[in-house]
Amino acid sequence: QVQLVESGGGLVQPGGSLRLSCVVSGSIFTTYAVGWYRQAPGKQREYIAQITTSGNTYYRDSVKGRFTISRDNAKNTVYLQMNSLKPEDTAVYYCHPFTPGDYWGQGTQVTVSS
Repeated sequence: QVQLVESGGGLVQPGGSLRLSCVVSGSIFTTYAVGWYRQAPGKQREYIAQITTSGNTYYRDSVKGRFTISRDNAKNTVYLQMNSLKPEDTAVYYCHPFTPGDYWGQGTQVTVSS
């Protein structure tokens, strides 16, 4: 069974930073790329970034230069370092392995507000 546990969200002022973590269970962590998505109220879930098993990274344009995705293979964990946060970054953030199955965690809330 695949388990995904996101953490690290919270309330932060504009311009602040947060680091999200996602622990990925099982062998999927070393077999598949893992991505981060987010969903703001009233909007569709959107792709943010992904990291492959070899460490290649990809980002949506709106977060390039502000967000950094990384992985710690020893801890089966994927991170999303978010800097220079903006109010429009407010959303529930999810990690998602690119497996044949459709697996999602419970998400972690990020709120950017003064």
